[in-house]
Amino acid sequence: MPMASALPRMIDTNRRDINSHRCHILRISTPGARLMISIGTADRRTTVTDGPGSPAIDSSASHSARVWNYLLGGKDNYAVDREAGEMIMRMFPDIARIARQQRRFLVRAVRYLTAEAGVRQFLDIGTGLPTADNTHQVAQRVAPESRIVYVDNDPLVLVHARVLLTSTPEGRTDYVEADVRDTDTILAAARSTLDFDRPVALMMLGILGQLRDEEDPWAVLARLLDALPPGSYLAVSDGTDTSEALVRAIEIYNANSASSYHLRAPEALARFFEGLELVDPGVVTIPRWRPDVADAEGSPRAVDAICGVGRKP
Repeated sequence: MPMASALPRMIDTNRRDINSHRCHILRISTPGARLMISIGTADRRTTVTDGPGSPAIDSSASHSARVWNYLLGGKDNYAVDREAGEMIMRMFPDIARIARQQRRFLVRAVRYLTAEAGVRQFLDIGTGLPTADNTHQVAQRVAPESRIVYVDNDPLVLVHARVLLTSTPEGRTDYVEADVRDTDTILAAARSTLDFDRPVALMMLGILGQLRDEEDPWAVLARLLDALPPGSYLAVSDGTDTSEALVRAIEIYNANSASSYHLRAPEALARFFEGLELVDPGVVTIPRWRPDVADAEGSPRAVDAICGVGRKP
């Protein structure tokens, strides 16, 4: 395994040190030099670096994670991302509401998985840029011993990994730089933090839409689920092709972005849960999945995105 000293290139020209008392190790998760930064309980100082050949941050083209950050009201984006977000909102004003609803679903799903299902391990793929109530924050509020592995391949997310890499002393939070298609790398790295003999919640929020049908996202997901033990859970949310305005907006976005997103029919998204035991209320529009009292004004208005949680028998 390569040593960290063999990786001289930093995230940027300045050293980026993590000063949390819970930082304790920097290691490469595969011989291909993917970066994993681990959080535990030792009092050490760790420098964030990335592997040889990892892409630099490209601010000349919009990227889905940064556009989503803008739609959520965040500041970790560039002018080109804001332009893309504004274009989508002009064509489909409800997109910002979908972004907010997806974050609320994350909170409700993680809270259910920890408080009611008893899950203490999370594999969150397609993490995106940090915002309020990230997976580890929600889980560790309920169960401080929870362990979370975040996975993303956006260099800007890597820069902000130090925000994600905080943990209660009882728990642990790790970050893996990898593509969702690279399931072997993800699983190998996650095993250093998660116990695959115990249930794991696989969080796939907005990430399966990043894959084209030709890439068979159902098979990618199956490879991940096959590695998890019975009693594990899957949480999915993604946009649907149920609005002509949204379909057109996404077509234009894809033609002008470094990344692409692929809306699907609700029936196609429901296939991600084949073989799993659906948690009530099943696969539904995002606002109607176990809404909080504050969110429930009668029956919450549907959006062009659906979600669900399923248990592996």
